[in-house]
Amino acid sequence: MADIRLRRATADDIGFIMDVERQPGYEQFIGRFSQEQHVAHFADPTCAYLIGVDGKGNDFGFVFLRDFDDPSGNLFIKRLAVRDTGKGSGSRMVQLCIDWVFEQTPTHRLWLNVIANNDRARHVYGKLGYVEEGIKREAILAPDGNRLDSVMMSILRPEWEARR
Repeated sequence: MADIRLRRATADDIGFIMDVERQPGYEQFIGRFSQEQHVAHFADPTCAYLIGVDGKGNDFGFVFLRDFDDPSGNLFIKRLAVRDTGKGSGSRMVQLCIDWVFEQTPTHRLWLNVIANNDRARHVYGKLGYVEEGIKREAILAPDGNRLDSVMMSILRPEWEARR
């Protein structure tokens, strides 16, 4: 995807965000919020949504970040999703997010959790510089009632700078 970028989302983007996070199979891996929860996040100054925009001006994904007020400089990617998978847009969205965070904020550590059996996501994060920090055993209650392990991954500002 040539010439893609991120923009700050507005409350007008909630419909798009909800549509993306409600795609088949996404509930198991990324979860979903109600409209009321999204509205509350937009009102929270410690949170931000970013929208991925392709070269034609079409929105293709989003990222939800939180904990901008963390005194130690840890910023959490709570949710990241793209409309169409398997086309490289997810990898590009992750890279754009990493760059945006370290270029636009004083963040030292950008971290996330990924379901342990989501090999595709773990591979993408790893190839973009994320390091696996540990496994939180049975930390996620899946929609089907099963408990899933969660892998904590992060990238540090010096690691990002070294990769540039």
